[in-house]
Amino acid sequence: MRKPLPLIGTPSASHPGGRSALTCRFRCGDACFHEVPNTSSNEYVGDVIAGALARRSMLRAAAVVTVAAATGTAAVAGATPAEAAAHRPVSPASARKMPSAARGLRFTPVPPNTADTVTVPEGYRQSVVIRWGDPILRGVPAFDPERQSAKAQAGQFGYNCDFLALLPLKGERGRHLLVANHEYTNETLMFRGYDSENPTREQAEISWAAHGLSVVVVEEDPRSGKLTPVPRHPLNRRLTATSKFRLTGPVAGSDLVKTSVDPGGTRVLGTLNNCAGGTTPWGTTLHGEENFNQYFANGSRETDKRYGIGTGATGRKWERFDKRFDLAQEPNEVHRFGYVVELDPYDPTSTPRKHTALGRFKHEGATVRLTHDGRPVVYSGDDERFEYFYKFVGSKRMRHGTGRSVREHNLTLLDEGTLYVARLTGDSPAFEIDGSGTLPEDGEFDGSGEWIPLATATADGAVSHVEGMTAEEVFVFTRLAADKAGATKMDRPEDVEPNPVTGKVYVALTNNSRRGVGSYPAADEANPRNANKHGHVLELTERWNRPESTRFAWSLFLVAGDPKDPSTYFAGFPKDSVSPISCPDNVAFDAHGNLWIATDGNALGSHDGLFGVATRGDRRGELRQFLTVPRGAETCGPVIQDRRVLVAVQHPGEVDGASVEKPASTWPDGPGTCTRPAVVAVWRADGGAIGV
Repeated sequence: MRKPLPLIGTPSASHPGGRSALTCRFRCGDACFHEVPNTSSNEYVGDVIAGALARRSMLRAAAVVTVAAATGTAAVAGATPAEAAAHRPVSPASARKMPSAARGLRFTPVPPNTADTVTVPEGYRQSVVIRWGDPILRGVPAFDPERQSAKAQAGQFGYNCDFLALLPLKGERGRHLLVANHEYTNETLMFRGYDSENPTREQAEISWAAHGLSVVVVEEDPRSGKLTPVPRHPLNRRLTATSKFRLTGPVAGSDLVKTSVDPGGTRVLGTLNNCAGGTTPWGTTLHGEENFNQYFANGSRETDKRYGIGTGATGRKWERFDKRFDLAQEPNEVHRFGYVVELDPYDPTSTPRKHTALGRFKHEGATVRLTHDGRPVVYSGDDERFEYFYKFVGSKRMRHGTGRSVREHNLTLLDEGTLYVARLTGDSPAFEIDGSGTLPEDGEFDGSGEWIPLATATADGAVSHVEGMTAEEVFVFTRLAADKAGATKMDRPEDVEPNPVTGKVYVALTNNSRRGVGSYPAADEANPRNANKHGHVLELTERWNRPESTRFAWSLFLVAGDPKDPSTYFAGFPKDSVSPISCPDNVAFDAHGNLWIATDGNALGSHDGLFGVATRGDRRGELRQFLTVPRGAETCGPVIQDRRVLVAVQHPGEVDGASVEKPASTWPDGPGTCTRPAVVAVWRADGGAIGV
């Protein structure tokens, strides 16, 4: 039964991190109050640590990872002496002799705060690029919160922007292509007098139109970093919950995805709950469908339960207006969501594709790197407590060029290859992991891991690597396949990003307040704190730094929280020289190889923000806060360029008790105006490079 929303003005202490009950309800359907969908008997990381000492000699022989306890240096297979040195903890005395900060992070850190605005460092400027409701298509009216319509919203910038991409636009000097996800709608903050028990069809159709994706051309002010939308540009586009999409790959045409309106099982209406994403080397964007389960009513199968689909009505009641959201009438419709969507933003006539070979789960995002011979490798996390993270290794090589045949070929790269799930093993004895976050004797939370193959898709068909499941079942019920394969349960794996400079892969693990609570598993080496409300960041090194490898070494790069808390860890950097951070979510990199972290649900009493942290060199682990967002908001979709930073300010004013009549935030346009999610650009006032 859904808990009633507490009518208070601040995030509820009973909710994970610093999220409000309102956010939990509309964003993920109160997922944290449901029973954990993963009831498999898979080993947790802590369950396999007990025999780790006996395995250390084997790990050394496999050249996966060795720990030099005397120096705290992790020597990874294939690492150079410089890379090994980059892991050494820094003493406070050494830190005082270093430059002011790593290159790219030389700005005055923004202190934690609760200001109802976007706060940026001294010497930086900001502007709103585009807001919910701003017109982007020809003939669309200006936004009026009191006179909304589905037709207008389908041509206006959508609600709750998340992933962002800013792409080059050749032939149009000073212009770029902005692509944005629209994760979910919060009808309480959209419609005056909204009755959650009796929504109208018009409100539902407006919300359908506010979901999806936006493509809009933006123009750069040559005197600053300000970006302005170019309405009615021919490349501008809106894709919504009713737009046409294609299913491609091994599930296309399967009986598992056929419905009464699509007996062929290849055409899908809409995309839902698009969270993080990625850009591809061939010029497209990827968009992860995350908490899709909350939109579907009347689930009854074990597979529905494994994906967190409820047995009754949904919170939004969309099933009243379209039978496809009622699984009692269309049981296969839900199998058509939970994929990675690929969009060609340069072709406004193209039909976006849902790539079933990348598996079906709550994709937080999808980021790409290429193998040495040009094949794509895609990383993605499944954002729920005790779920897994995955990678897909393609079998077809990318082609270079801009011709139609080249682009058509590259759009098929994610339809053939092997889907893997991660299994991690710690290398410290269990008694050294006590749930307090205290480092084990070897000085790091670390170990080794393997990628377990689940299924392989080819042009001639697909093969399952999981006993008792067909390939189609693996790709549709990927969570169950990973259960059977013995994957490692993690603390909400969200964004997964490879470092373009070092090749190391970083996994944001946002939090897990049930770690060590009741019958839930206690802390282990990869999740070292009980009641983990602040989260951590895992650093993964593929064997020989080859993305197609099936072996890797891992260590915890950051253990988030207040630096004064002894359970926190910042890659060995002195904790009196870092900013506090809580609940890492989206991550990105700058050209220097610094990791930038956007947070969601700050549990330290201040607002969410964007942070930069050095991943190598003498200042490895030094974390500095770059900005904070307004009251009730989450920081999303960071884009880090040489002279500009973009962030999506999602769900401003989303605190318990807030409504259109009783707003909790006046951002972005001040008192007396509607609170609107928006994209913000930040740049140096003198026009110089960020953090240099």
